[in-house]
Amino acid sequence: MHELSVALGIVKIAEDETKKANATAVELIELEIGTLAGIELESLNFVWPAAVKDTVLENAIKKIITIKGKAKCIDCDTVFGITHFYDACPKCKSNFKGILKGKELRVKALEVV
Repeated sequence: MHELSVALGIVKIAEDETKKANATAVELIELEIGTLAGIELESLNFVWPAAVKDTVLENAIKKIITIKGKAKCIDCDTVFGITHFYDACPKCKSNFKGILKGKELRVKALEVV
């Protein structure tokens, strides 16, 4: 379960940014997580309380923005939604594509006090 290490990484980012802002706590954290990022949201939510205990994120509201997968076919230039890396182009059935969206895993915003 790598979601614990992801959560601890998010805590580290929040603590670093809180120090830079001379703040003591975070009220809100916004995360962007793509559907192709390999993060199980249920697992992340399960480990979150343990990861943020006694940190600047302990009482923060966590908002997750899910980014759906999108790809562009290399053979026919069709842009289409994907749920798995192996999804084929719906127009020409090619498996050759570039991923445009869906692999994101970032802290979008922090509201500190």
